[in-house]
Amino acid sequence: MERFTELQVFVAVADTEGFAAGARKLGISPPVATRAVADLEARLGVKLFTRTTRYVRVTDAGKGYLEDAKRILADLTAADEAAAGINGEPSGHLAITAPVLFGRLFVLPYVLEYLNTYPKMEVSALYLDRMVNLLEEGLDVGIRIGELGDSSMRAIKVGSVRRVVCAAPAYIAKHNAPLTPEALSEHCIISASSVNPTSEWKFNQAKSIRIKSRLSITTNEAAIDAAVAGFGIVRQMSYQVAAQLKRGELQILLSEYESAPLPVHIVHREGRYASAKVRSFVDLMVARLRAEQALN
Repeated sequence: MERFTELQVFVAVADTEGFAAGARKLGISPPVATRAVADLEARLGVKLFTRTTRYVRVTDAGKGYLEDAKRILADLTAADEAAAGINGEPSGHLAITAPVLFGRLFVLPYVLEYLNTYPKMEVSALYLDRMVNLLEEGLDVGIRIGELGDSSMRAIKVGSVRRVVCAAPAYIAKHNAPLTPEALSEHCIISASSVNPTSEWKFNQAKSIRIKSRLSITTNEAAIDAAVAGFGIVRQMSYQVAAQLKRGELQILLSEYESAPLPVHIVHREGRYASAKVRSFVDLMVARLRAEQALN
């Protein structure tokens, strides 16, 4: 029990970067937190934190130990949940993550279905267009688009998507469709990035074309709206423009030059135990996403 408490305190102090903040998180006094970390460091024979009057930071040795500590605590929590409710109704809190537009289009509807099915559950969803470390950010389930690197996570493929170049019929009628990627330099380009109006679009056979955007917008939705309005050519994931393509508001260009499709996976912490809440959510998402036409 003492070692378990030490791990809890160590993780809380590391996450909050302070002994007082870590103690508040656990509902204990700062001296108790300080003593627990000191005992842990003494037993391990390594320094886990660099302390100054202004901050507390994890050392290089502490970083590796922190990842292991979080995994151990997560496994213990999962084991408790499995033992308490393996045959019962899912209950508690589930934290998930997905890309922004994917989350709105393909995750939220099934989160609502999940919550309606299991009234004892609560869900928090983190929608970000960046790679999120589930363990570091305390998340249970994530949606990944693209090839996966080496990971301790379990991954289930649910579909694939493509990067497509498209424009509105009105734009094509007025300016003609580009026949090769090189011809894009003669067209009005819309991009969903505020960082730099100049970028590269990659096509098959490792062909890269340098693109200068005439309109650069911070969101995919706004870039798609501009393309639908006939302003220019946009490049998006196929799922992001599936509805517009189906309605005929956009048409795909340069399809013969498209790069290979990107896989879509559901990932979650594998471990020895899978809690009822994670199993039930993953099972639902796998069934629903595999049935989505835009992902297959």
